[in-house]
Amino acid sequence: MRGLVIAGTHSDVGKTVTTLAVCRALGTTRVAKAGPDFIDPSHHTAVTGDPSRTLDPWLCGVEGTRRNYYRGANENGAGECCVIEGMMGLYDGTVSTARVAEVLDVPVILVVDASAGMESVAASALGFRRYAEHAGRAIDVVGIIAQRAHGGRHERGIRDALPDSLAYFGRIPPREDLEIPSRHLGLHMGQEAPLSEDALDATAAHIDADGLRSVARAPPSPTADEREHNRAPTGARDKRTEPRIAVARDDAFCFVYPAVRECLREQATVIPFAPTAGDDLPPCDGVYLPGGYPEKHATALAASPALDTIRERAIDGLPVFGECGGLMALSESLTVDGETHAMAGVLPAEITLCDQYQALDHVELEATRETLTARVGETFRGHEFHYSRADVANDARFAFDVRRGTGIDDEHDGLTEYQTLGTYCHVHAECGAFDQFVKTVGDT
Repeated sequence: MRGLVIAGTHSDVGKTVTTLAVCRALGTTRVAKAGPDFIDPSHHTAVTGDPSRTLDPWLCGVEGTRRNYYRGANENGAGECCVIEGMMGLYDGTVSTARVAEVLDVPVILVVDASAGMESVAASALGFRRYAEHAGRAIDVVGIIAQRAHGGRHERGIRDALPDSLAYFGRIPPREDLEIPSRHLGLHMGQEAPLSEDALDATAAHIDADGLRSVARAPPSPTADEREHNRAPTGARDKRTEPRIAVARDDAFCFVYPAVRECLREQATVIPFAPTAGDDLPPCDGVYLPGGYPEKHATALAASPALDTIRERAIDGLPVFGECGGLMALSESLTVDGETHAMAGVLPAEITLCDQYQALDHVELEATRETLTARVGETFRGHEFHYSRADVANDARFAFDVRRGTGIDDEHDGLTEYQTLGTYCHVHAECGAFDQFVKTVGDT
C-alpha cells in the first residue's frame, strides 16, 4: 500500500487536524502515527473507524516498523493510501518523523502555520526540504499544506511563492470547530472530543486529494519471514488449552497498541472487562491492565469489585501485568487533587498525581530477575509519559534496571510482588514482552 507522512514544522502546528482532513479527503481508513502515542491515534480511529498503528523504529526496529505498516495495510481490506501523522517537528526527537519517513521511504507533506505569513511560509518549507541533506536524512519533502490559511489572496500568495520543488496540497482554514481541547497527557481522546463531520467535510474540500494520491508511494515490502514474525502458527487452535487473559478495557485503561491486541489474540483467549463500569475480574489465567487515565476514574476504580478480586488472586499467584495506569491501579493508593483513593494494594507503592509531567522519553530496560515479560539479562525498549510519581516501600523489589529513561525511581522499573509486575514503561508487541507474558501465563 502506498503511503505518505503528514509532518509539522513544530509541535502544535495542527498535524492531527490536518491528518484527519487528509483522511477525509482521500476517503482512506488506513492511518498510522509516527512515534509512541496513544492519544492522536484515538482521533484517527474516531474519524476513520479503524485502528491507527504505531510506527517507531526505536520501539520496533526497521524491519518491525515496516512489518507493522504492512500488517495494518492488509487488515480488513487495504485502503488506497495510508496517512501517517508525524510527531513534534519533522526533525525533532530521538526517533524523528524524518527517521520514520526514511525507514518507510514515503514522501513528506509539511504542515506549515500560515496564520501570519505568505512568502515566509514558502521560505520555511524550502528550508525544511533543504535541511534533509544537512541532517543526513534520505527523505523527500514534496509539498505543503497551509494550516490556518484563508482563501483568496492569502492562499494565492502562499501557492505562488512556493518553488517548483514544492507542491501546494491545500489548506486548513481557521475555524473554531477544528480545535481539539488538551489536558495533561495531551489532547483529549478521540471519543471524548470528536471533530464534527460537517467541519471535517468542509475542511477536506480544501485538500488536493488527487495531488496527494499522485505522490504517495509504497514502502519496501518485508520478506515473507518478516511478515510472519510474531504471528501464531497456522492451523487450528485449541481454545481449550489456550491461556485466558483478562484485559481491562475502559476509559481508565485505554492505551493499547493495536499490535499488542493482535499479539494477545493470536496466542491466547482474550476476555475484556471494564473495572470502572463495575465489572468484576472474569475467570482467567492472567491479567493485563494497560495504561490510560486511572486518575480521572479514581473513585470508580476504588469502588470496583475487580480490584479486590485482583488482589485476592494475585496473592494466590495469578500473573498480573500492569503498565503505567495499570501500575497505578495495582498500587496501595492513588492521590488526586489531595484526595486519596484505595487501589488494589498488590504492589507496595503510593501513587500521587503531580502538576507537571514526571517522565517523557523512550526507555530501555534490562531484566535483573525472572519476571512476567522477560528473562534475566534480557533488554527491551519502550516509552514512558506520566504525571504521577510512585513512593515505594523500602523493601520494594524491582525487575528491571533502567538503561535509559526514568522508570519508577530513576534507576529501576518493574515493581514486582507475587506474580505481579507493574511498570511505568509501555512496550510494543515487537519487543517480545507480550509473547513472554503469554508464555508465562500458560506455564503457570
